[in-house]
Amino acid sequence: MKKSRHMAIVFFTLLFLCTFPARALEVFACEPEWGALARALGGEQVNVYTATSNRQDPHYIQARPGLIAKARRADLLVCAGAGLEAGWLSPLLQMSGNAKIQVGQPGHFLATDFVTLLGKLAMPNQSQGNIHATGNPHIHLDPVRLQQVARKLGERLQIIDPAHRAHYRALQGKFMWAWRDKIRQWEKKAKRLQGKSIVVYNPNWIYLRTWAGIARADTLAPIPGIPPTSTHLGHLSARLQKDTVYRIIYASYQKPSVAELLSRRIGIPATSLDFSPGADESLTDWFERLLNRLL
Repeated sequence: MKKSRHMAIVFFTLLFLCTFPARALEVFACEPEWGALARALGGEQVNVYTATSNRQDPHYIQARPGLIAKARRADLLVCAGAGLEAGWLSPLLQMSGNAKIQVGQPGHFLATDFVTLLGKLAMPNQSQGNIHATGNPHIHLDPVRLQQVARKLGERLQIIDPAHRAHYRALQGKFMWAWRDKIRQWEKKAKRLQGKSIVVYNPNWIYLRTWAGIARADTLAPIPGIPPTSTHLGHLSARLQKDTVYRIIYASYQKPSVAELLSRRIGIPATSLDFSPGADESLTDWFERLLNRLL
């Protein structure tokens, strides 16, 4: 009788597990790059919602009701940090009422906490515009730094969902191996860019430039967050006509008019680059595409 009862319990337990599989983790990603990384490391065990697209400037997002509802259900929040979401993440966390993703909890993950940042300012002031005093947050443009974040995010998934630790560990190993191989390929390609000078729209490209060994000729918008004046563009045009400039680059979410105007004046191509992956695009495909457009 006891054996029959035990077998019945086992049978119905297995039936329950098959009928109602374990719930996937709900991941709230602030930017597309972190959504793509969470999908790569979580696979079918995560449902990823990305708050922004690569056609949006991540500095200027509002904590609208739809975002609050998604944050309320999240098990894990993955954002850049370093002040990138300063204008909207704090109220979003407060209005979500979700204890799991608050600061200091395992479900609160900021990518910039795990790498060394570039562009730190010793004495920032308001005249410098929309700056990040603690360092530039756009670390995903350096594949080596992104690899460091991937290691930490994989570990965090295992902490939050220990029942599927083996699953996350396997996906992390697969991603890290493939990403290291791609870095070697990209480094060979990027040698063609070493020492070249480019004009950037703003300082957001500092990690890509540093990784690829690109020199910066000048900046279209000298004060971040403030459009360049005609006077500045005039001075810039005169100065750059005397220099050897490879390319003008700007993010696809930025208006092309200023870059195209300068391009016509000095006869240098202006190139739009996707600052982040597209919807459902892998990090590998995105970075490959970005690098190829630069070459």
